[in-house]
Amino acid sequence: MLYSQDTIAAISTPHGNGGIGIIRISGEEAFRIAAEIFVGKKKFDEIKTHTINYGKIINPETGEILDEVLLSKMKKPNTFTREDVVEINCHGGTVVLKNILELVLKKGARIAEPGEFTKRAFLNGRLDLSQAEAVIDLINAKTSESSKAAMNQLEGKLSVKLKEARKKLIEVLAHIEVTVDYPEHDIEEITGEKVYSEIKDIREKLNNIIKGFEKGRIIREGVNAVIVGRPNVGKSSLLNELTGKNRAIVTDIPGTTRDIIEEYINLNGVPVRIIDTAGIRETDDLVEKIGVEKTNKELESADLIIMMIDSYKGIEKEDTEILDKVKDKKVIVILNKIDLANEEKLAEIESKIEDKKVIRMSLKQGIGTDELADAVVELFVKGEVILNNEVIITNVRHKNLIDKAIESIDYAINAYKSGMPLDMITIDIVNSAQYLGEITGESVSEDVMNEIFSRFCLGK
Repeated sequence: MLYSQDTIAAISTPHGNGGIGIIRISGEEAFRIAAEIFVGKKKFDEIKTHTINYGKIINPETGEILDEVLLSKMKKPNTFTREDVVEINCHGGTVVLKNILELVLKKGARIAEPGEFTKRAFLNGRLDLSQAEAVIDLINAKTSESSKAAMNQLEGKLSVKLKEARKKLIEVLAHIEVTVDYPEHDIEEITGEKVYSEIKDIREKLNNIIKGFEKGRIIREGVNAVIVGRPNVGKSSLLNELTGKNRAIVTDIPGTTRDIIEEYINLNGVPVRIIDTAGIRETDDLVEKIGVEKTNKELESADLIIMMIDSYKGIEKEDTEILDKVKDKKVIVILNKIDLANEEKLAEIESKIEDKKVIRMSLKQGIGTDELADAVVELFVKGEVILNNEVIITNVRHKNLIDKAIESIDYAINAYKSGMPLDMITIDIVNSAQYLGEITGESVSEDVMNEIFSRFCLGK
């Protein structure tokens, strides 16, 4: 049964001018609307499904030609939403897209809500909820590995594992209820030992799934890294080197960077939001003071601190204060300008830095940046980022629900070990199955569902 009988439409390409723009229409009236506004070599009703056809969009009331287009006709149920779908590929000008969309709405469609096309795909059984969430992850992917992780989830690799676990929990529940409620029937009685063995096996499989969560979270969300240090130690030069752009102004004058500058970069498959900050020092310059205050705020929320020290000048008071401030954070210390310092000086600096990864670097000579990338991966992923066919959790919501499912199984196991009768532990098994169903959408509330799809962009 379809989610809704009304027809929705939206611009599915990003805002702004471009070579091509796409307007998507989905619902019972999609074909009627297209037939009224599209004029091609064939009548719309004669066009075969899943073909692309050249023609023009014409306002039937005025006869005005709005644009030359390529129109895709896709008949249900073999579509993304499992409804009749029409996609109009037109020129990507803002005015052209707006005029065609307004005509489509005038002919009976309504503007789609954020994520409503994907929401219909879920409600019409095309995707489960975890697959639907993977769509937005795929759109927002910042590296090829985060794209691959989202694609694996979209293909249903996680869903298969979770649905298998949920099915087994429900089978255990059914056996317990039959044994308890119908003892007079000639049915093989399920023993407490068998229940214990089966739910323990399910727990182990769920635990294996969430083991890779931290790796998955880093692949999906990336690392917030802050470059920090005294003025003129090379922070902006490092940002420019890593991003390949002259984004930050580089001079020999201390205090050049007055504000926060940020970029997303890919370090060996890990997306990193890297922030160049104002140099931390005592200053009477009001603008520079504001920059230092912003730096201190970024330090509090950072996942990684890249602490830069001038090898030639050595560790000074400000360096010690910064190291003390970030002592509880993940820190990589960079000894920059090693081309100006001798081995004795470098060894002296390293002896004063405890329990921190230290990298010797010369941005001038191109030394040390590859080692920095390797250190970031090792610090957060503990090995290669490359994904093969592994099922990996990237979503915090999924991880929290699996944790709750495991916790409920633990309650059931403890109840069994305490000698409780089988019918007394079913509530915990029910709860575990419920939590897994919330991930795939088999037992999710409407409020949670609406909150998930509200994060999507219009047209998807």
